Amino acid sequence: MKGALVDVQPLRTPQEIEDMKQSLRRWCGERDYFLFVVGINTGLRVSDIVPFKVKDVRGKAYINVLEGKTEKKRRVLLEEIQPEIEAYTRGMDDEDFLFPSRKGNSAISTTQAYRALVKAGEMIDRTDIGTHTMRKTFGYHHYKRNKDVAKLQEIFNHSAPSITMSYIGIRQDEIDESLKGFKL
Repeated sequence: MKGALVDVQPLRTPQEIEDMKQSLRRWCGERDYFLFVVGINTGLRVSDIVPFKVKDVRGKAYINVLEGKTEKKRRVLLEEIQPEIEAYTRGMDDEDFLFPSRKGNSAISTTQAYRALVKAGEMIDRTDIGTHTMRKTFGYHHYKRNKDVAKLQEIFNHSAPSITMSYIGIRQDEIDESLKGFKL
């Protein structure tokens, strides 16, 4: 349906995540692949990720981020992805943008990030991928692992648990599951 808003979804399985990683590497490049890795492992909005410089993340167990949208501070753990950070930033200077634009001395825009994710998604026959896919994927898997909506609500700075559950696609999963086999 032309003109309809696409409901961006999380990647719900390890295979879907792996397919997206491979597609990003193949069709977009290492920078966009690494952006995705950072996004799905931190749950940060793309607008908070793209301005990072190498010095912000290299060798750090965690970073403190002032989120742009909410203007709230958030402590983000990087320990688990430090090997990927080290590999990606090898040969880069501390002052380099982590996600440099190919045009000029700046970071990529959120629009460039969006285009790369959409392109990689299309290459694996997904039309429900966008920048929020990274944040939603983080949230979905955090919830599935910990079953703690209150903690995830706090991480995302959402005002209510219902907003968090709907955002990460759990509500729809639960509704779909309740309707399986239902027939009158």
